[in-house]
Amino acid sequence: MRHLPRLRRSWRLPVAVASSLLTVVLAGGCGNPAGVDGDLTDSWAAIGVPTGFTPVAETCHLANFTTAGTRATYEEVDCKLKHRTETVHVGTYPSPAAEASDPPAPDSAGARAAYRTCDAKTTAYVGGPWRTARLWIGVIQPTRAAWTGGARWYRCEVLVSSSVEDDGGLVQRVGSLRDALKERASPLLLTCYRVLLDKAGKIGTMPSTPCSAGHNAEFVGVWEAGDDGYPATTKQWDKLHDGCRGLIAGYVGVPDDADLQFRAGVISLPGGKDVWTLGDRGVRCYLWLDAATLTASLKGKGSKAMPVQYQ
Repeated sequence: MRHLPRLRRSWRLPVAVASSLLTVVLAGGCGNPAGVDGDLTDSWAAIGVPTGFTPVAETCHLANFTTAGTRATYEEVDCKLKHRTETVHVGTYPSPAAEASDPPAPDSAGARAAYRTCDAKTTAYVGGPWRTARLWIGVIQPTRAAWTGGARWYRCEVLVSSSVEDDGGLVQRVGSLRDALKERASPLLLTCYRVLLDKAGKIGTMPSTPCSAGHNAEFVGVWEAGDDGYPATTKQWDKLHDGCRGLIAGYVGVPDDADLQFRAGVISLPGGKDVWTLGDRGVRCYLWLDAATLTASLKGKGSKAMPVQYQ
């Protein structure tokens, strides 16, 4: 069984309250006017304690995703209008992250905990595992200045990508993503693909296509890679391929044995190294029959439906 290349991917306020100082100079020797006691502050309401900006959950936004959110770029908009991102949850960093002098770094326990929360909250919000769709999630935290001012919130953002297999970009959309994956035929779900090779025989692009149209690859599920480092060696990639091959066997309904390695290829797509550092070890897995043209899904079809690819 050949080692199949992985596609390249690029994934990557407090409000200051100022008050005026009023200086009153009373002329010496002059009396107070009738009805005036001379105390200019006894009936003033006390100025409240300054409060920092806190974002709102279940809202949509015009601004592009950024890891540090400022009040100036917070452009909340009705989800019925075209927007770029959607906030599914707003959380608060707990101790000990909250006691630090700076917002949590990407490789910190606090950042990983926030990402885990956003992962679970997004799955609940969209109505299904978000990695089975053209979705991407990210965590927005306060700027350093806002953190110094006491801000301890974080935002869980979800956005739609034009493709999670190729170098896809952000898609502006109309409508909320709440329960979007509860639709069995949601257009966001990953289904079938036409894998196209470049002149060197490596995967060039992988456009999606309906499973009823000609295709040679199919999404089968998400495999959890565990605590290993981001794959960089052949041995590490082989572990990902083996995990995905097990999902392929269960998806099609065939034994996960040596014969499967000669009947089907496998494409394993983890997230970027940045989200891997945050604890995202979900690997998208695809069955690949590069020498075949299929016009239907292979789910549950068994070995008779899977053509022999390699002799």
